[in-house]
Amino acid sequence: MVDKIFHNPQLDTVLIKLASRCNINCSYCYVYNMGDSNWTTMEKQMTEPTMLAIAKSLTELADFQDQRFSIVLHGGEPLLIGAKKLDFFLSLLRNSLGVDYPISIQTNGILISSQILDICSKNKTSIAVSIDGYREINDKFRIGHNNKGTFDQVINGINILKSHPDHEFLNAGLLAVIDPSSDPEKIYSFFKELEAPSVDFLYKDGNHSILPLGKSAIDSTEYGEWMTKLLKVYLNDKNPLPIRILDDMLKVLLGGTVSKEGMGITDYGIVIIDTNGIIMKNDTLKSSFDGADKFKKPINIKDGKLLDFIGSKEFNEYREMQRPSSEKCLRCPILNICGGGMILHRWKDGSEFNNTSVYCADQLHLVENMKQLISKFYLINA
Repeated sequence: MVDKIFHNPQLDTVLIKLASRCNINCSYCYVYNMGDSNWTTMEKQMTEPTMLAIAKSLTELADFQDQRFSIVLHGGEPLLIGAKKLDFFLSLLRNSLGVDYPISIQTNGILISSQILDICSKNKTSIAVSIDGYREINDKFRIGHNNKGTFDQVINGINILKSHPDHEFLNAGLLAVIDPSSDPEKIYSFFKELEAPSVDFLYKDGNHSILPLGKSAIDSTEYGEWMTKLLKVYLNDKNPLPIRILDDMLKVLLGGTVSKEGMGITDYGIVIIDTNGIIMKNDTLKSSFDGADKFKKPINIKDGKLLDFIGSKEFNEYREMQRPSSEKCLRCPILNICGGGMILHRWKDGSEFNNTSVYCADQLHLVENMKQLISKFYLINA
């Protein structure tokens, strides 16, 4: 029975790690290059018994929840499992959940093929591709195990995706990690040339003890300045390429609400199911310290019920970690917009997660510029 002492548990996203290894080696990757070693002892690919257990648990979750959840297939690189196992798992999920539950794959794009896309089309599964920008920027960090850039391989995968008959459904857009030394206008123009349906931008992982690459100090604003330049390009485009992070922030500023992790005052429910079936916290926490994404009393999806676990005290405490505890955050006038940022960005040796985001100054800079631009817009059109 689900422990009803805690608020009615609801999940927004179930992120499933199909493979524990990756075919490239991004230098900023939180999984392999920020101190965590869990992947070294993990099964390389998810097995069919684990997939069957996941499908069973998600069916129980769907019967219990009053809202739909999203499923994201992740890795490592999820397409390393190959076409046959991918088809098995996607067919299993669709037979269990029907077509109403969104399923997507986050991939580096290199292993995209017509066969993979046909399987995804048949099982109504969209694909988002990670690429950081034009060649010089992408190949600065997103490199192969041979230390060579991956740009050409990714572009080839994107072109195969764009040419598929079902591309309008399959193509879920692009995901880019910000390099504050890059040119935001050039990055934006490049993504528009790729004819992406949308793009989202991520700040690099880091915290108060290990500053993100490209950030010189806690109170520096390199990322906020970069995002402000991007915002101005975005708002001046009469036919803009949708940018989720900017759209969400503008929406909140104009009185709306969003339900995304690390954005606004949210109660976002997410779990990770690792390659071996163990239920984990958001795996970006790996960048804080080795094992930061582990529950104290973890369960394996093959041995226990996901539904029971999300009703537990430990899961409730993890979910409440999203809410900032820093006094500075709680007094901040833009808390309703940034929500204190991502949990991993609050980490500091000694005070743990009881801090502002390492990107606090950047967010303040960006939001102030958003407010000024919105005010200017209303004055011009009054």
